[in-house]
Amino acid sequence: MFGQRALDPPRPTSPKPGPAAPAQSHAEPARSELAVSRPMSRLSAFETASNRPAISDATMTLIRDHLFGRINISAAVVTPHDKLMEDVTRIVGEIATSEVLAINGVEQRAIARYIVDDMIGIGPLEPLLADETIADIMVNGPFKIFVERAGKLELTDVRFRDAQHLTSVAQRIASSVGRRVDETSPTCDARLLDGSRVNIVLPPVALDGALISIRKFMKRDIDLAAMVRNGSMSAPMAKVLEIAAASRINVLISGGTGSGKTTLLNALSRMIDAGERVVTIEDAAELQLQQPHVVRMETRPQNTEGIGEITQRDLVRNALRMRPDRIILGETRGSEAFDVLQAMNTGHDGSMTTIHANSPRDALGRLENMLLLANPNMPLRAIRSQIAGAVQLVVQVARMRDGVRRVLTISEVVGLEGDAILIQDLFAFEVDTRDFEEKLVSGAFKSYGLRPHFAVQAAHFGLEETLLGATR
Repeated sequence: MFGQRALDPPRPTSPKPGPAAPAQSHAEPARSELAVSRPMSRLSAFETASNRPAISDATMTLIRDHLFGRINISAAVVTPHDKLMEDVTRIVGEIATSEVLAINGVEQRAIARYIVDDMIGIGPLEPLLADETIADIMVNGPFKIFVERAGKLELTDVRFRDAQHLTSVAQRIASSVGRRVDETSPTCDARLLDGSRVNIVLPPVALDGALISIRKFMKRDIDLAAMVRNGSMSAPMAKVLEIAAASRINVLISGGTGSGKTTLLNALSRMIDAGERVVTIEDAAELQLQQPHVVRMETRPQNTEGIGEITQRDLVRNALRMRPDRIILGETRGSEAFDVLQAMNTGHDGSMTTIHANSPRDALGRLENMLLLANPNMPLRAIRSQIAGAVQLVVQVARMRDGVRRVLTISEVVGLEGDAILIQDLFAFEVDTRDFEEKLVSGAFKSYGLRPHFAVQAAHFGLEETLLGATR
């Protein structure tokens, strides 16, 4: 089934010695109370987080060597996954019989699954990627892999064989989306086939082995109603955000890494009318817009000759020539901020973007800095005037110490007074410090009862009364 087979190499009469266990060092720290409950003896370097039985390195190496000697790898990687699993499982069984290995059928299927994952997937990380309770996977070298569950970090017992195995998986991820990562270009942003976002850092920049950070693609759609049920916001806050998105209000979502900015942006995009043409621009495509008329664009790094780079600013400028109704920028972090604000100020109402900042005021300050970088000779008052005229709503999100991602504030930009941008909070999450619990944040979402300035714009869509009712 794999095409022309290579001649079987001479079969050894006894298992080959496996790779020596790495010495205890900074590359493989001692187990701590953070580790999941497993035996304290060293796990096999091939063992994963799945229910795979423990198999010695020597046995696994023997099976791998025989298997790769019997199949055509080029044909295997284009074989449908189910068929590949069936054939590899059969060959593993044949090898076990011929070499008189004491492994049962369940173990044979587990070995086949591991080898297939290593051939065409992301190796030991595949079980973690399939686990829907995991939101993030963080690889700190070949022997130390963390995951995030329910907002909390956990150390797993998943391992790569060695540093070269980890580097090979990292390069496979990058090459699958046409990107390059090696010693000359040691950092890379990429994505997996399911849409999960990946960041890769290789030595010599990474001192203790390759680093891989995977932000998993959410297989289930999360809308504002689900966020209310999860305690991320109150029902009135969700209603105001729905009205803002439907009324073509320009929204800036601010927060830290992993705070849920993109998830909230996806939820807001559900309110966009199906008749609008939406252009999305991202470094690594994560947005999951459901509208029928969505144009998606992604940046491109420079090639090996140092040319061919396509930046977010290039794509924003190009998007303005594509007759967009709205422009959604995955993240604003550089000179593209100038073009995004220009778009918001020139007829592309309802545009949205995210930014890294600790508060709404800090978010506007970061926008100022980005505009100054793009136009260093532009007067500060002109910059602030442009921001005040473009951004209408700033939504601050955060992942709190109990692991819950919450909307901390919904703030409205109300204009410019002198040289200062005026903002007012419509809603806020107030922490109850009297009811302190180590693993739970107590508090309540509060409405300040203010009339939003964008109520006039909401009135054009017949939503003014609903908006005022939600903010009371």
